[in-house]
Amino acid sequence: MPTRASRLNDLDLTALAERLGERCREHGITVTAAESCTGGGVASAITAVAGSSEWFETGYVTYANGAKTRLLGVPEALLAEHGAVSRQVVEAMVAGACRDSGAGLGVAISGVAGPGGGSPDKPVGTVWLAWGDAERAESACRHFAGDRAAVREQAVREALIGLVGRLEAH
Repeated sequence: MPTRASRLNDLDLTALAERLGERCREHGITVTAAESCTGGGVASAITAVAGSSEWFETGYVTYANGAKTRLLGVPEALLAEHGAVSRQVVEAMVAGACRDSGAGLGVAISGVAGPGGGSPDKPVGTVWLAWGDAERAESACRHFAGDRAAVREQAVREALIGLVGRLEAH
């Protein structure tokens, strides 16, 4: 029997976003997204759903480190010590996005989409995601295969699946 996660993985991005909207309305919650390597892909998938303004007000594309600090309050020292593609940074990003937007749940994404920019420690396809609110976060590192577009799409999918999964678990 397929697991809930595998069933969600079979949905296209719009269907995932629609399901997210249903869960947000059921729980009376708004969501936010703080994105780096996906460049607004999560926000785009969400806003493709008619009526999404009921449960999504604000998204952040903080591609550069300075934007992560300015808009989300990610400490410069954290970026210097761990790099933008790290557990510490995505957890700070999601907390900052929820604090600023007032959303009850958020996701943050930072990764190396390629084709360049990878390193031995963080090869192309390495993506950190965090889900949480202004006070607590849960993070995961994923390694996605494929070209830049494929890495970005897989990261958006993982972000949406994580949001839906957290709402369905409650």
